[in-house]
Amino acid sequence: MNETAAAARAGAALTIDLSALVANWRQLAARASASECAAVVKADAYGLGAESAARALAAAGCRTFFVATAGEGERIRAVAPRAIVYVLEGLPNGGARALAAARLRPVLASLEEIREWAAFGRAIGRRLPAALQFDTGMNRLGLSVRDAEAAATAAQDVDLTLTMSHFVCAQWAEDPRNARQIAAFEAARLSFPGVPASLCNSSGIFLGRKPHYDLLRPGYAIYGGNPTPGSPNPMRSVARLEAPVLATRRIEAGESVGYDGMWTATRPTRLATLGLGYGDGFPAAVAGPGRPAPEAIVAGRRCPIVGRVSMDFVMLDVTDVPEAAVYRGQTAELLGETIGVDELAERCGTIGYEILTRLGRRYERVYIGG
Repeated sequence: MNETAAAARAGAALTIDLSALVANWRQLAARASASECAAVVKADAYGLGAESAARALAAAGCRTFFVATAGEGERIRAVAPRAIVYVLEGLPNGGARALAAARLRPVLASLEEIREWAAFGRAIGRRLPAALQFDTGMNRLGLSVRDAEAAATAAQDVDLTLTMSHFVCAQWAEDPRNARQIAAFEAARLSFPGVPASLCNSSGIFLGRKPHYDLLRPGYAIYGGNPTPGSPNPMRSVARLEAPVLATRRIEAGESVGYDGMWTATRPTRLATLGLGYGDGFPAAVAGPGRPAPEAIVAGRRCPIVGRVSMDFVMLDVTDVPEAAVYRGQTAELLGETIGVDELAERCGTIGYEILTRLGRRYERVYIGG
């Protein structure tokens, strides 16, 4: 199928630049060259395709990956057979045999999980590798710091390859909780001398040398998200989302657009209807008090989205674009170099993580730079 036929078949297109993804990973690794840099590829590599991302990163030298579930881990194992793969959800009840068979390492977060993993290892006659996670402030998953000694005792028959915790708000460098979490993690580590440690997510890497430890765990920044909100984004854009103009029309002042008539034209207006919507994962709630409307780039100009986003359609106000430049089949860019994932998320009242992970499967996906 040629490119034109593919675009016609799929409607909107999502282009993933694997060279930009690898460049982002390398940039993060270079900020802490004494530490190994892993990659978080959970949620289908933040919506951009786990297999493609893992292949590219492994080819670039990434040796360690983090996923959420055992099923995700099996997908990574299939394309990166020599990689170390950690499962962040830990050990499912009764799931030790499946994880061991797939050579996955659970991130153990309770004494119960440690004991189950150790017992299975004894039953098959070998110490199985795993990480331990300590909760230093997230209150989500993880052992309490006060349980560190008990965890060390319970894990005597486990091959502990990593101790780890997770920052609550590393994106805000001056927040005092960062220092408190580092101190709590240091206290937990005292019970595990010689075991490698990991604390930094994407934003944590930018806090300085102290929390870098032995292994970095970036996710969002690899895919183009800004790890330093309030400052220019140091990462390259990875995803570009484009949709075709399906039709144009004129409306008069006072006419409304879309379901429920949520937007009304205040002047004679030219509209362009694009072929994507919330059925493709584009946010439906795009309007909000005091928040500028999301935009798309048409013929080099920003055009606001007007009216409610439909399941399959988005409408743009293209009045200020030269009429000849907006036509059926013209492409509009909704995400890319000009409109980054963080800007789109802010204008849609959500976060960039959600924008990426909701990118739908109806798009024609094109991988470049791999």
